[in-house]
Amino acid sequence: MGKVVGMSDTFRKACARFLGATRAKDAARVGTDTDGGRSTPEKRTHNLFEAAAAYVSACADDDQERIDEAAGWVSPEALSFGVNELACRAVIALARERDESPRAVARALLGLPAA
Repeated sequence: MGKVVGMSDTFRKACARFLGATRAKDAARVGTDTDGGRSTPEKRTHNLFEAAAAYVSACADDDQERIDEAAGWVSPEALSFGVNELACRAVIALARERDESPRAVARALLGLPAA
């Protein structure tokens, strides 16, 4: 289990660096408005983790409009990867909070009997 946690921490740090760099680029990107030369941000793009968070929360709220919107932000493959990553992180967080194994938490969330 130590290797899994280590790999998870490495992945999490890499994602944080990537997201930080992406946000910095988004913040630096500006265009010129036609009235008086005021700067306005260009159309913002969404990354796969933002899309996954929006998609899953919309599904939990049963909000089809938000589901469709979030699903259009990234490719279906990227959304699938993001939803999977979100599920893994949520199960790990709940397992730590409950002091249970991720397997037990995942099975409980799905209403499955203990293995």
